[in-house]
Amino acid sequence: MTDRTERPGTGTSGTATDVWDEPNPVAGGATMTQEGMEIPLPDSGADHPTGPRAELARAAMARGGTASQWRLVWRRFRRHKVAYVSIWIVLAIYLVMAFAEFLAPSTATAQDAEYAYAPPQALHISHPTEGFGLHVNGFTVTQNPDTFANEFEIDEDRHIPVGFFVRGEPYELWGVFPMDVHLIGPEDPDQPFYLWGADRAGRDSLSRILYGSRVSLSIGLVGVAISLVLGIALGGISGYYGGKPDTLIQRIIEFLMAIPTLPLWLALSAAIPASWGPLARYFAITAILSVIGWTGMARQVRGKFLSLREEDFITAASLDGCNKPRIIFRHMVPSFSSHVIASLTMAVPGMILAETSLSFLGLGLQAPAVSWGVLLQDAQNIRTIETAPWLLLPGLAIFITVLAMNFVGDGLRDAADPYK
Repeated sequence: MTDRTERPGTGTSGTATDVWDEPNPVAGGATMTQEGMEIPLPDSGADHPTGPRAELARAAMARGGTASQWRLVWRRFRRHKVAYVSIWIVLAIYLVMAFAEFLAPSTATAQDAEYAYAPPQALHISHPTEGFGLHVNGFTVTQNPDTFANEFEIDEDRHIPVGFFVRGEPYELWGVFPMDVHLIGPEDPDQPFYLWGADRAGRDSLSRILYGSRVSLSIGLVGVAISLVLGIALGGISGYYGGKPDTLIQRIIEFLMAIPTLPLWLALSAAIPASWGPLARYFAITAILSVIGWTGMARQVRGKFLSLREEDFITAASLDGCNKPRIIFRHMVPSFSSHVIASLTMAVPGMILAETSLSFLGLGLQAPAVSWGVLLQDAQNIRTIETAPWLLLPGLAIFITVLAMNFVGDGLRDAADPYK
């Protein structure tokens, strides 16, 4: 016969072995996952259990037993190592864009015809005779008797001191604050300083690439923002209301998507009057790039709305008296906002490449505007590239930016996928 005894503090009976067992903190079998580790949770009806596992469970709950959607997305995103590194590269690129005037050694329009197509100058940190100190070597300029073009030879006996936070060409930071301080440059502003070489007018290529980033990168953001607004508005109406509005909007989308993208962009860009200034052309090109960009977003939003409008939480919000705009923007859109952000990130590189292509072909922005596409116009001549290959450096900037953004988009898409 089994010896039975009464459990202290309870009115129930159990076996003798039950009395002397350590209290089980997971009597209900409930567990939680914290940072990839399964942690047992104590039974809600039990007294405070003791032991290392129970302490670990309580510590995990104290740190926040539940994580928000964005916290979960960020955790999954950090596991995508390439995307995690790329997002810091993208942030650094946009930080450079924001302070382009200060970071550039000169302005985008400062020129010296004597140094047309001057080669890049290497930055040295020490001199054989004068010791430590940043400097670049000067040029010896001669004229070719056959082509009458300037030829440059590095003069190692002539060094130009280089400093940080030096005074140079005046500019207006963000178009508001007048300044003349540059992060790096020659201590004597009259000396030549071309770390990435010069173009045909003797303008500093590095400075023009930094200035051009503002236009090329901002067009991508503004174009995607317009596509976002149109896509959510029209896609939401189409998916939530259905019926005739859905049919009309979908036929418009199908018509626009049936037109080849590049010929449409070329036709609309060619229709921009040549008399328009750089600012007007900037907004015109942005609008042209957004003509097609919103259609894909609208299709995705419509599909999400069709799947969400019959969900229980939407029905509950409707029965609770919420109006339709509140249901759409307060309940439905936030439920798939991570997917929308991932899709937008993937769309930005396409916008940048589109602006670059149009400007490179002479149908987008025009000089004196400065963008990466405008800078690449100088690289259309093979003879020019043969003598001045540094004119292709804007293409390298485009390559790095687009590649990093694509990696970020891939990482966000995988992190936002609830089925992964």
